Amino acid sequence: MSRTHTPAVSGWFTGEGDAFRLLGTRCSACASVFFPREDVHCRNPGCPGGGLEEVALSPRGRIWSYTDSRYRPPSPYVSDPELPWEPYALIAVELESERIVVLGQAVSGVTVADLAVGMEVEAVPGVLHEDAETTWTIWKWRPTGVTA
Repeated sequence: MSRTHTPAVSGWFTGEGDAFRLLGTRCSACASVFFPREDVHCRNPGCPGGGLEEVALSPRGRIWSYTDSRYRPPSPYVSDPELPWEPYALIAVELESERIVVLGQAVSGVTVADLAVGMEVEAVPGVLHEDAETTWTIWKWRPTGVTA
């Protein structure tokens, strides 16, 4: 039986392969961009208020900061307590044109030893968790091999 691929959080990303993009919102009044998406009001406290439109975010950015996660996070993060915990790298990525920083996991096999501030990375589809029926999908950051 094939597993159904389901986003862990609906509406935060779309597409596959080169068309994969994180989705944010842009305010029509102040042009501020937000991720995760905002559907109610502009989060910019200096904004007079405007309409919000969905926008696909830049697929690439540069590492602003990074660390490793060496502990099993609490719920709602899903992990099998019977299996040993596997540390993973967390990356804060600056998207220059949107002027925001987006946090996410590094792709499997990439550790903090492989990362540097200023390194270019790209958003790619990833897997958060799998059960018998469902593969829960997320985004992950993958180094492109280009450094600043």
